[in-house]
Amino acid sequence: MQALDTLLARHDLLPLAWEASVAAARFLRDERPHDLVIESKSSPVDSVTEMDRGAEQGIVGTLLGARPDDGFLGEEGGERIGTSGVRWVVDPLDGTVNYLYRMPMWGVSVAAEIDEESVIGIVVLPEFDEAYVGIAGGGAWLVRHALSDPIIIDRLEVRACADLATAMIATGFGYSAQRRQEQAAVILAIAGQVRDFRRSGCATVDFCWLARGRLDGYYERGLNRWDVAAGSLIAAEAGAVVTGLWGDSPHEETMVAGVPAIAPALRAALRTAQG
Repeated sequence: MQALDTLLARHDLLPLAWEASVAAARFLRDERPHDLVIESKSSPVDSVTEMDRGAEQGIVGTLLGARPDDGFLGEEGGERIGTSGVRWVVDPLDGTVNYLYRMPMWGVSVAAEIDEESVIGIVVLPEFDEAYVGIAGGGAWLVRHALSDPIIIDRLEVRACADLATAMIATGFGYSAQRRQEQAAVILAIAGQVRDFRRSGCATVDFCWLARGRLDGYYERGLNRWDVAAGSLIAAEAGAVVTGLWGDSPHEETMVAGVPAIAPALRAALRTAQG
């Protein structure tokens, strides 16, 4: 645990964020009932579970219990305005459909923002027993055996990829049929310019896999702030270029991330494809 304590000591908000995210990860992994209550959102496949809400309630209790003046923005709990200057941005269960189908690509995402910029981010992927930590200006790390022992910590760095034609690209799809058709058309438009595509079904997984060198680029349209806040920081601190399609902010309608050598070409290809 000494190495973990050393890592968490790099920012004063990290120990609390770690406590909240790991507790939620254990809850989602260990307390998952055989029969989940599924509610429909915008379409039948956009499902929210009791576990999702339960995880967020636990995170809120930990974070705001220790820091009651902080703000909060969560997928399930809406927005709470704070007075401290710190806002927590939380996705308690990213990859809900994967979770429902017992696919391992799902996780807990916790970020802290100051002046609308993420200063720390933690993503825990329980089924892989690992976590990812990013600190603005301070690097990104992979924590192996995050929910067990022995913990092993590695510094993260994106893969070296010099040509879009050899790049492995991740993307995701929206829940509406029309949005998926539009996104499929973009894939078709750039398919001949990249090596291949992967889709995990979880934005935080894609950001973290870009950070650890399993992907060379990742783009997606229609992400929410809680999908991006922690993962984009982790990817950027590992060396990725993370922007919007047209501007510098990853919180645009379309987010684009890539290793430095291919990021401009990926962005240009997507601009052409999306018009």
